[in-house]
Amino acid sequence: MNPLSATLSRVKPSPTIAVTSKAAEMRAAGMDVIGLGAGEPDFDTPDNIKAAGIRAIEEGKTKYTAPDGIPELKEAICAKFRRDNGLDYTPAQVSVGTGGKQILYNALMATLNPGDEVIIPAPYWVSYPDMVLLAGGEPVVVPAGIDTGFRLTPEALEAAITPRTRWFIFNSPSNPTGAGYSWDELKALTDVLMRHPHVWVMTDDMYEHLAYDGFEFCTPAQVEPGLYERTLTCNGVSKAYAMTGWRIGYAAGPEVLIGGMRKIQSQSTSNPCTISQWAAIEALNGPQEFIATNNAVFVRRRDLVVEMLNAIEGVDCPVPEGAFYVYPSIAGLIGKTSKGGTTITDDEAFATALLEETGVAVVFGAAFGLSPAFRVSYATSDEALKEACGRIQTFCAALT
Repeated sequence: MNPLSATLSRVKPSPTIAVTSKAAEMRAAGMDVIGLGAGEPDFDTPDNIKAAGIRAIEEGKTKYTAPDGIPELKEAICAKFRRDNGLDYTPAQVSVGTGGKQILYNALMATLNPGDEVIIPAPYWVSYPDMVLLAGGEPVVVPAGIDTGFRLTPEALEAAITPRTRWFIFNSPSNPTGAGYSWDELKALTDVLMRHPHVWVMTDDMYEHLAYDGFEFCTPAQVEPGLYERTLTCNGVSKAYAMTGWRIGYAAGPEVLIGGMRKIQSQSTSNPCTISQWAAIEALNGPQEFIATNNAVFVRRRDLVVEMLNAIEGVDCPVPEGAFYVYPSIAGLIGKTSKGGTTITDDEAFATALLEETGVAVVFGAAFGLSPAFRVSYATSDEALKEACGRIQTFCAALT
């Protein structure tokens, strides 16, 4: 007898984690591997934030807290939303979870019934569809390809909405493409949503502060105040503050939804790490200047990677507005054969051959719902990126 739930057959393990794990295994076996799969900054957590965590330990702030966050952190989150987004929330409208992933999962678990649909533009972060499936819903994937700059059009959103649509998941700047929506582009989408009052909006703003070249971030409830009562605005400290391992995500929205999310969390993980919560207060309330310094490094790395990948015949790599990913198309390489004898039938075959023959680990596009492409994370050193992109150039040049 199989002891596992039938629900598990509806989902798959995270492909990004799988790629990172395989690269680590190859590296441990003595192979020269460069991993471009992990979605986390290579910067250290700023000293003032680390000091706040250490201080919390020294002061004995190591006990259970309320299931969805301490009041002090909720106040800091409310202040952040007012300061950065012009959104007014009370602490009762805020939920703090163990990373942004738990926040999204809690919201879906608290709201989805069997048959409910969730609209997800593709390319998408790998976990969106599987979390919807785990919660009993049905992901409705809507392509937003390279021809539209990886941005969903209002027409495509309108066509995807049905009476069963419960949520629209929105992510800008995007993982995996780095594409960001301008105010006007987002307003065109919110205009559609205003015509469909049964559709709620889940906005994943994790890369808010990683925006380049004058791109100005905006979020749906900010652009269209009429959506305030049916929007869950999600964010976290992982990316901008280099705190991925601290595991703090948060969201604000209607109290009835936050209450449902609190109930889910109270019966699963309970409170996020207390020490991390105190560190997150310092992240949100403390100095922010280092973000611009880090972003300048990301821009330099982005430009390096885009230039080197676009020099490859058969590869098309758009310039992203934010985050720390590029998502180049390999449509011009499909059907070719690698030096090691692998036929590039799709982007998974490309990524597998690239790793095995050159030691460069990337994530194939099918994992993000749009092929043929692959994702590169440029959140690593300039030296590693130059070497990796050079190996990709050599690999592609040898394709016949």
